[in-house]
Amino acid sequence: MVACHPSIVQPAAEKHSTRASVVPVAMTDTGDVSETASPVSAKSSPLSVDSGTAREPLPGGFHQKQRKTGFRKMMSEQSIQLPNVGSSKNGKLEQTTSSSSTSFSRRGATVSFHKIHYAVDIRCGFICKRKITHKDILIDLNGIMKHGMNAILGATGSGKSSFLDVLAARKDPKGLTGEVLIDGAPQPPNFKCLSGYVVQDDVVMGTLTVRENFRFSAALRLPMSVSQKEKEEKVQRLIKELGLTKVADSRVGTQLIRGISGGERKRTNIGMELIIDPPVLFLDEPTTGLDASTANSVLSLLKRMSNHGRTIILSIHQPRYSIYRLFDSLTLLAGGRQVYHGPAQSALEYFSEIGFVCEPHNNPADFFLDVINGDSTAVIRESLQEYVELDTEHDKTSRQSIEQRLVEEYKSWSYYKETKEELEKIMQGQNYSGKPKFHTITYNTLFCHQFKWVLKRTFRNLMLNPQTFYAQIGVSLFIALAMGAIFFGVSGDSSGIQNRMGSFSFIITNQCLNALSSAELFITGHQLFLHEYVSGYYRVSVYLLSKILCDVLTLRTFPAIIFGCITYWMIGYKAEAGAFFFFMLSIAMTAYTATAMTMAISADQSVMDIANIFISISFIFMIIFSGLLVNLPSIVDWLQWIKYLSIPHYGLTALEASEFVGLEFCDTRSVSSGRPGFNASRESVTICTSGEEFLTEQGIDYSTWGMWKNIVALGCMTIILLSITYLKLRFIKKFT
Repeated sequence: MVACHPSIVQPAAEKHSTRASVVPVAMTDTGDVSETASPVSAKSSPLSVDSGTAREPLPGGFHQKQRKTGFRKMMSEQSIQLPNVGSSKNGKLEQTTSSSSTSFSRRGATVSFHKIHYAVDIRCGFICKRKITHKDILIDLNGIMKHGMNAILGATGSGKSSFLDVLAARKDPKGLTGEVLIDGAPQPPNFKCLSGYVVQDDVVMGTLTVRENFRFSAALRLPMSVSQKEKEEKVQRLIKELGLTKVADSRVGTQLIRGISGGERKRTNIGMELIIDPPVLFLDEPTTGLDASTANSVLSLLKRMSNHGRTIILSIHQPRYSIYRLFDSLTLLAGGRQVYHGPAQSALEYFSEIGFVCEPHNNPADFFLDVINGDSTAVIRESLQEYVELDTEHDKTSRQSIEQRLVEEYKSWSYYKETKEELEKIMQGQNYSGKPKFHTITYNTLFCHQFKWVLKRTFRNLMLNPQTFYAQIGVSLFIALAMGAIFFGVSGDSSGIQNRMGSFSFIITNQCLNALSSAELFITGHQLFLHEYVSGYYRVSVYLLSKILCDVLTLRTFPAIIFGCITYWMIGYKAEAGAFFFFMLSIAMTAYTATAMTMAISADQSVMDIANIFISISFIFMIIFSGLLVNLPSIVDWLQWIKYLSIPHYGLTALEASEFVGLEFCDTRSVSSGRPGFNASRESVTICTSGEEFLTEQGIDYSTWGMWKNIVALGCMTIILLSITYLKLRFIKKFT
């Protein structure tokens, strides 16, 4: 059957409201939405539309008398119930893993927030004149969000994303006060791991298929007690219910790999969170980057989930009218303050009561933002004009005046007072301190289980990404052939010394520069790692160990082997097995250490350009003190210590000590004999210099320990740098 997108989807019905009954929405395999017939309640709110009639004008076209009557009736019938604590036990939120007939069927938790205040300190200026400015992001937010579609709406910079992060326990506790309760109980310390959070920018492995991503989430986020068969059934059920059947075995897509559409990608991100049946699903601006039709499809999916009892809380900037009608609860923010919190269907009535009338055929969401921004297109009553004068010269002052006026009107609203009373009842018996509690990360699986799945995914991503493994192999092969041709068959005279030194420096420098690619792989996966780590997928040690095995060993070992085998025999180094394997070990260890340094620098960086600056500066100083550009014994004493931090220094010294020992470099020169002018003759003289003499002049220890201590030094540096990488990842900023 051919499905069509509904122009209007009715909000969910509640027993104490006059809103219309829900039109059931079905999602086809392609993600399209279809409707089934449903009777409409006789008592329709101003936002309801009969399914059998043509679309009516937008709510702004209703008469003022009708607005007041419907609004007062709604307020008289509307009541706030104490949260349902059925989904919690002993005050602790439980994670359910039941295999219901539909993954969408779950009683959502009730989220209540009390006196939320969030502020940050902004540092500006230079070190000597640094100033710290205190800025309030969220100010005195109170309310209750039940199961259904709960939307947070506001202009850019209003604090809606920050508010969403506070509710999801993903905001930095520093500067945060207030209390967030789940089903009337304190927010669990591991709430981040129990709830679902869909970030604004999609974070999903693009080289894997939709099914593989779902399997990964199920394997790591569901308890070990859940059998593999149950996990597979859950994955298959989610694929079907999210309308992803046709693209289940298609790659999500990257910049170089064509993948699924934007709407399918967004639904894949939602499915990754639905694996654990979260009591609350948070979404940060889920329509960002989607066209109107795709955005409507995604929000219709969320509406269908909320109709099955889920609690969905989302921030959104400027939804179209067909999307706005899907909301059950609406929270309007202006400058970090609440100007409305209540039923979405009653928002227009409320604004009409306080003096703002929505124009006919105007989108309610656009109308609210116009009012908050002080836009002159909003119709303002004479009573409000006494307080505010909209003049272009005083636009900023006018906007602040309007925001203050809206806040005052909201706090004098009867529904706000009822909400405060209910919050006080909920808070009774709670040990309220007003200070944020420490949040922890918990895991449902063991270390070995996590390591198996993360290693498998990392290796598969490596093999399927053309810009990583295959590119590294191709570049190494090309450079090795070019270098072998340039230094082909080095001679045994004095020029052989120069050519050997030049080739050694080129080899070591090339291994260091190749390590720069690990920074890009590390930074591009930074957001994905942070999201999965905070959500309880795996431990930091699992992630880093998988990176080491797949990146350091694979991307550095195989290219180094190919590079070394070609260059060693083409250039004509010592034809000895021991010397060859020591050469291979030296360039491999140099590559490992350089990669470890790159990872240590980029571990806490989110911008590639900044990481490249620090890495480039480090390598420049290391190359200078490697012993090639300057004779190290001639360096002043107070700078001698820098050579011990130089990775190229150890690699170059190891190659020189291995290759020059046992070699002689002889030059034949023609010299004159006899007295000048008296039967002078020219003779050929051969002058030889041993490799040991050359190494002594360079200040290089060519003993057995002198060779191997460079390898030991590189190994110690690798361990230290990887430890720094782990500490950076372990204590990385986990909050926005």
